[in-house]
Amino acid sequence: MGDGGDDNADYGHTSFERSASRFTDRVTADGRDGWPVEAGRYRLVVSRACPWASRAVISRRLLGLEDALSMAIADPIQDDRSWRFTLDPDGRDPVLGIRYLSEAYERRESDPPGGVSVPAVVDVPSGELVTNDYQRLTLDLATEWSALHRPGAPDLYPERLRDQIDTVMTGVYEDVNNGVYRAGFASGQKEYEEACAGVFRRLDLLASRLAGQRYLVGDTITEADIRLFTTLVRFDAVYHGHFKCNRWKLTENQVLWGYARDLFQTPGFGDTVDFDHIKRHYYRVHTGINPTRIVPLGPDLAGWRSPHHREELGGRPFGDGTPPGPVRAEEQVPVRGRP
Repeated sequence: MGDGGDDNADYGHTSFERSASRFTDRVTADGRDGWPVEAGRYRLVVSRACPWASRAVISRRLLGLEDALSMAIADPIQDDRSWRFTLDPDGRDPVLGIRYLSEAYERRESDPPGGVSVPAVVDVPSGELVTNDYQRLTLDLATEWSALHRPGAPDLYPERLRDQIDTVMTGVYEDVNNGVYRAGFASGQKEYEEACAGVFRRLDLLASRLAGQRYLVGDTITEADIRLFTTLVRFDAVYHGHFKCNRWKLTENQVLWGYARDLFQTPGFGDTVDFDHIKRHYYRVHTGINPTRIVPLGPDLAGWRSPHHREELGGRPFGDGTPPGPVRAEEQVPVRGRP
């Protein structure tokens, strides 16, 4: 099994299909699904390798929800029971007391269909899974959890721009976030070529859009930027070679490379990225694509810290808010995973 996206996918057909999230309960301010927003009640389970989980990691940090929503980081290498907590002492998550994320799924529903995916929100008192709805989770963190946001938290899903943000995110999801997977797991030449062409057609459109504006929608960072960033930051490291999305590298596109570096150097983005976890996960877990499980040495990551000059386009990363503070010591990316 692969990352959150992979675990919600079907590889047995002639074309790649991503399943809908099985558990779509929401944690809301009014608790209408039975899960009210409450500081300390829930635990966010992620993998730093997974682009879908990385959205939640970035959102949580930008919004300053560390005190309200604790976070568990799974091992990037899974076994036959999927995501495991072997990075923690004794191989158990210290809050939930479990060895595998599947245990929280099974407390919710015995033998749950659809695989075990991240990101996942678990109810700490009961140990049950609440949701694995990666599409909705970050939107709720931005809106339903607002009472627990840090002072100066940015508005990542401003109401007046939601229609535009949703439109942009739909194209990004279909052709880029999910498109790289459709190319990478294609089982036929025509299917691969169509998916790969779609990835680069959308990237060209996004580059045209971003040539004259710093962010995707409006003049501040929004949910749309988070969703594009998590694919771009993995592009040269895994999608270009491993998924055969090799028309060009991110570093060869002046606009998108500058945009990605701008976000990477913004507090809350690059300081959550672990290239070691990303590369080891994709190259060692996807044995159907990479049966030798050899992890490549490249690419050189030094360029992620180079000047991008995107500030010349204006824009205010956090709007009327402020950047998040330093990363907590226990959540810092190990040196091996940083540029």
